[in-house]
Amino acid sequence: MRRRDALVLALAASLPAAARAGERPFVEHRLALQLSDATAEKQALVLSVAAAVLKAYGPDRVALEVVAFGPGIALLRTDNPHRTLVESLMAQEVVFDACLNTVETIERESGAPFPLHPGARRVAWGVPHLLSLAEQGFTLVRP
Repeated sequence: MRRRDALVLALAASLPAAARAGERPFVEHRLALQLSDATAEKQALVLSVAAAVLKAYGPDRVALEVVAFGPGIALLRTDNPHRTLVESLMAQEVVFDACLNTVETIERESGAPFPLHPGARRVAWGVPHLLSLAEQGFTLVRP
């Protein structure tokens, strides 16, 4: 295990479960959206679903996380065409999780830094993070 991964895991383990999940105690619904596809259509669909859920329930009643890994990490590039919508959703407390395993793989294979959106929350691994969210009461959806 790399030192950074060990540090991320140690920090995550030290936080209460609610803080790790981005949970707010007053929300009634918890939803995690999986994004593992790079197509513009899939990115638009995930963002549309997030916006519709916020509209239906209001940001005060729902905790919503978008977990991007594999090819889906493209949504969280700083130059992504959907950046304005991503930032609008972030402003409404939607959490965008970026899989650092994916980012490191891309950087290693390309030899260049991955331009990750500064507002994205870094998680060590995408799928284990989804599993953790499910264990904390989040409903998982892959639009």
